[in-house]
Parts: sequence; structure tokens; C-alpha cells
Amino acid sequence: MVNGPALVAVVVLGVVQVTVEVVALVVLARTPRERVQMGVRWPWVLIILLVNLIGAIVFLAVGRRPAPAADQAPGAPHDDVVSGVVDELYGDAPQRPTTEPRHD
Repeated sequence: MVNGPALVAVVVLGVVQVTVEVVALVVLARTPRERVQMGVRWPWVLIILLVNLIGAIVFLAVGRRPAPAADQAPGAPHDDVVSGVVDELYGDAPQRPTTEPRHD
């Protein structure tokens, strides 16, 4: 019979293994075919399911090609997006006072 702490360890490791495998399968299903190493999904499904935790970790580490970098020129719409987010979070920038002295 397995004692209490060993049983808890086995259950925790089993939950971790199933969770990582499910995550790997979901990531595989959502990854576009052109980004999957080997170009097809079925070998990865077999690796994830048959090699258990190691197979899922291998897929998550090396089974996908990186996404292509966005072709965007510096200072393009990205700056407008950042400015919009800053304005949304902190409000519009306060108007700076003029440096000219007032003559009343």
C-alpha cells in the first residue's frame, strides 16, 4: 500500500502531466500548419500522447517555428497606438505654460 505523502506526490505529478499534455495539444491545434516543425501535426500528436510529459515539453520547446516578425517601419502606427494607450491610462498631457511673461 502507498503511504499518504507518496500518494499525494503521484496524484500531483499525474495532474501536472495531464495538464501539460492538454496545453501542448491545444497549442498544436491552434498553431498554423506552416509554423509546425515537420509541416504536419499527426507525428506531434503521437509524440505528445505516447512520450507523455517529455513529448509535450519537447513540442512546446522545439515543435513550432517562430512567428514571422511584423514588417512595420519605426515610427509608424505603433507610436499612435502607444500614445493612445498612455492617454487612456493617464489622461491627456497637461498643457505646458508658455514661457512668455504676461503683461497685465
